[in-house]
Amino acid sequence: MSLFRPLIAALCLIGAAHAAPECTSESRSHWLNETVFKSQLRHQGYQVKKFKVVKRCYEIYGTDKAGRKVEVYFNPVNGAVVKSRVD
Repeated sequence: MSLFRPLIAALCLIGAAHAAPECTSESRSHWLNETVFKSQLRHQGYQVKKFKVVKRCYEIYGTDKAGRKVEVYFNPVNGAVVKSRVD
């Protein structure tokens, strides 16, 4: 069984690396309206293909104004980028 401990630890780290961040502790009553926020993103040059609420974050999949594929987590209270990945 001890041979599997390093493997299990490595798998846990991989899972943690891909986990969504916690963007805010504020109640949803303080969050930006989703429709308004999506409109703001469009004005910033994002093309949103998918919009989700994940672990107290707004998350989008789409493209940025340069046309690059992006995955971005936003703080839903102030719209700040918390984590992003560009392909």
